[in-house]
Amino acid sequence: MKANQQRIENHIELLSQFTATPGEGVTRLTYSKEDLHARKYIKEKMNEYGLTVTEDGLGNIFGKLEGTLQDAPSVIVGSHFDSVPNGGAYDGTAGVVVGLEIAALFQEQNVQPAYPLEVIALIEEEGSRFAGGLMGSRGMMGLLSEEDFNKLADENGVLATAAMTEIGLDATKEKFRNPETIRAFLELHIEQGPILEEKDIQIGVVEAIVGLTQLEVTVQGQAGHAGTTPMNRRSDALVSAAQIIANLPTIAIEEGEGTVITTGRLNVFPNGANVIPDKVVFTLDIRSGKEEHVLNAVRNVEKLIESVNRDGISISAEQKLYIAPKELDHGIISLLKEASEKLNIPYCSMNSGAGHDAMVFSDFTACGMVFIPSKDGLSHCPEEWSDAGHLANGTDILFETIKRLTEAR
Repeated sequence: MKANQQRIENHIELLSQFTATPGEGVTRLTYSKEDLHARKYIKEKMNEYGLTVTEDGLGNIFGKLEGTLQDAPSVIVGSHFDSVPNGGAYDGTAGVVVGLEIAALFQEQNVQPAYPLEVIALIEEEGSRFAGGLMGSRGMMGLLSEEDFNKLADENGVLATAAMTEIGLDATKEKFRNPETIRAFLELHIEQGPILEEKDIQIGVVEAIVGLTQLEVTVQGQAGHAGTTPMNRRSDALVSAAQIIANLPTIAIEEGEGTVITTGRLNVFPNGANVIPDKVVFTLDIRSGKEEHVLNAVRNVEKLIESVNRDGISISAEQKLYIAPKELDHGIISLLKEASEKLNIPYCSMNSGAGHDAMVFSDFTACGMVFIPSKDGLSHCPEEWSDAGHLANGTDILFETIKRLTEAR
């Protein structure tokens, strides 16, 4: 028995309806009412497939199938279910759906694991509401302190703890997960790039994940009247921010080896049409496959900021997230390739240019990832799409691998 392609398609379609922007992609921010609807659906399916459902103090969802070994660590499969604003229906969600399908296959084939199987649906991987990204996995692994979590607020000043309470979650529950309770973590994800489609290959076995850092830059100037303040008397925060942003592509290109820098969010204050901006806050996302290039790019950004600092303007940069490039587990990589060959599904080895929760987990347990093609290489947009047949093939590969990992031997 293989993965049920129609069931996978149905899950994707139904979860895509939990969006704040109908007809304009999927917008499902953490602890929103859309989050609540999605988590109810996920928990219902976990129960339907014979899993015991729990949630931690972050709102991560776990569905567990107990194993025959007492107090044994779990093999975890899944992904995140939050989205970027106006994103697609597959990023993250596909991995959660694949986890549900693997649970369904365990149930239908009456597979009794020795090591427990857990399906996980993680929160706030994208960082779209509370910034930083990978919050569900970082919180689980103790990389986000209780004090820092309690201070987290969105751009409207709503605390994460208050948002949790609003949808009925309990922030006082335990957040930390002892790494000794995790035997392995596996994730299927859409590629979010063009390589697999261009090669006409259905599966990418991920061997390493790019390193990344996220900075929040604040430029402080002085507000003034747009009509009466002479140009030579202005401390325009937006002009200084624009000077920084305009030079970022040069830093990335000169660093080379696939280094990329992105300004993803920019807020201007007071944001009046006839007021000189007195403050600008924007984000920088810096990524490269080699840690030295990430660090060099950060140093060059700091030099650029220093060169723009002048009388009337002050600029500061705060690092919100730093994760070094990660190699995934060689043993699991071998198992994934063996499963692909056994099932006669073509694959290739590749690295990930996007960050994933596996980056966090890989410091604590064995991790493996597979990619499936993204149509036209598009992601983080309403046009994001992946073939359900490819999803089913990826599920079959993970199912074979997870069966091996949950066996007593």
